[in-house]
Amino acid sequence: MIIIPEKELEITFARSGGKGGQNVNKVATKAVLKWDLYNSHILAPEQKYLLLHKLGDKITEKGELVLYAQSERSQIQNKESVIEKLNWLVNKILTPEIKRIATKPTHGSKEKRITTKKKISEKKKLRNKIIY
Repeated sequence: MIIIPEKELEITFARSGGKGGQNVNKVATKAVLKWDLYNSHILAPEQKYLLLHKLGDKITEKGELVLYAQSERSQIQNKESVIEKLNWLVNKILTPEIKRIATKPTHGSKEKRITTKKKISEKKKLRNKIIY
């Protein structure tokens, strides 16, 4: 699990909409995170390439990943939230996908499939009988 150190992050705050009432008009609670992916010391070049490839729309021309959080009412909570979001995103992308190993259906599952098919068939046969 990779955790990006805070010294590589640039976090600023801006005014945000949403809940907070009058507080929204006075306090900048939206946390905007910028992470310079090109100059990161924690990732290998292959990992940087993979992140750049997968996060193309979230990365600026300078190579900065920009994320924000504004769902909470305080700066601290939004800051923690956006850092958590970054770490989750990076780990999700860098975790290799486990390919499913194809297996044969079990004897019980075959029987179950056939019995349900027979029940449905009987139900449909009963619909066709015309009674005078």
